[in-house]
Amino acid sequence: MDIVVYVLLAAILALGAALAIVLARRADTRAQGALADTVQRVEQSLREQERTLAGLVKERLDRSEKATGQVVTDLRERLARIDEAQKKIGELSTQVVGLQEILNNKQARGAFGEVQLNDLVTTALPPGAYAFQSTLSNGSRVDCLLKLPNPPGPIAIDAKFPLESYQLLRAVKAGDAQGLAAAQRAFQLAMRKHIVDIRDKYILPGETAESALLFLPSEAIYAELHANFAAVVDESYRARVWIVSPTTMMATLNTVRAVLKDVRMREQAGEIQKTVGLLMGDVQRLGDRVERLKTHFGQTEKDLREIDISADRITKRGQRILGVDLGEEQELPKGQQTESLPFAENAKGRK
Repeated sequence: MDIVVYVLLAAILALGAALAIVLARRADTRAQGALADTVQRVEQSLREQERTLAGLVKERLDRSEKATGQVVTDLRERLARIDEAQKKIGELSTQVVGLQEILNNKQARGAFGEVQLNDLVTTALPPGAYAFQSTLSNGSRVDCLLKLPNPPGPIAIDAKFPLESYQLLRAVKAGDAQGLAAAQRAFQLAMRKHIVDIRDKYILPGETAESALLFLPSEAIYAELHANFAAVVDESYRARVWIVSPTTMMATLNTVRAVLKDVRMREQAGEIQKTVGLLMGDVQRLGDRVERLKTHFGQTEKDLREIDISADRITKRGQRILGVDLGEEQELPKGQQTESLPFAENAKGRK
C-alpha cells in the first residue's frame, strides 16, 4: 500500500511537473510575443525619432552653413576694405612726406601759399577782378592784386608762411619757460618783419588801397597768433595790414565780390538812366514832329476849305452867267443846268 501511495504520489508529482513545464512553456511563448511587439514598437519609435533627429540636424547644418558662408563673405569684404584703407593710408603717408618736404623748402613753401591763394581767389571772384604776380610802380611784385574801384582802390594780397618759428614754438617742452620765451620772440620777429614788408612794399598812396592783406595759409598759425600774440595783431592793425587765414580769406573775398557786384549794378543803373534820357529825347522829338504834322494837316484843311469856297463862288458865278438872257430863247437840257461846272456839288458838300 505504501508503495502504491508512493507511486501515485510520484505520478502526481511527475504530472504536476509536466503540467508546470507545459504552463511555463506557454507563458514563455506569450512573454516572447509581447516582448517581440514591444521591441517592434520601440524599434518603430526609434526609427521615427531617428528620422526627426536627422531632419533637425540637417536643418541646423544648413543654417550653420549659410551663417558660416555669410560670415566668411563679410570677413572677405572687411578684409578688402582693410586692404583698401591700408593702401589709402600708404598714399596719405606718401603725400604727408611730400608735403613735409615742400614745407621744409622756403621757395616751395612760398609756392604752396601762392597756389592756395590762387585757388581761393579764382573760386570766389570773376576773372577780371584780380591779377596775380602784378608789378607795382615801385618795382615790387605782389602775389595777388584785387582790382577794386576807388574807394578803396586795388588791394594787395601777399602770402607769408612763418613755419620755422612756429615749429620752434611747438617744439618747446612743457615747463621750459626760457625756451618758450625765446620761441615766442622768434615768432613775433618773423611776423613783424612780414607786416613791415607788406606795409612798405604794397601800400602805395594813389596807386593801391590804404590797406593790404597778409595771407597765412595755415589755420593753426592763424589761431596761435590771435590766441597768444595779441600785440602783433594790434601792430598789424596800426600798419593797416590785415592778417587772414584760408577761412577768413574766403569771407573777405565774398565781401569783395559783393562790392564788385554793387559797382556793376551802379554802372548798369547809370547806363539805364542814360538810355532813358535818350528815350525821353526821342519821345520829345516825336511830339514835336506830331505837332508839326498837325500844323500841316490844319493848313491842308484850311486850303481845302478855301478851295471849296472858291469852287462855290465859281459855280455861283457860272450859274448867274448861264441865267443871263442873251435874246435867245434856247433852253439848255434840264440835266445840264447844274452840270456847268464839275466841282459845283463838291463845293456845296464841303460847305
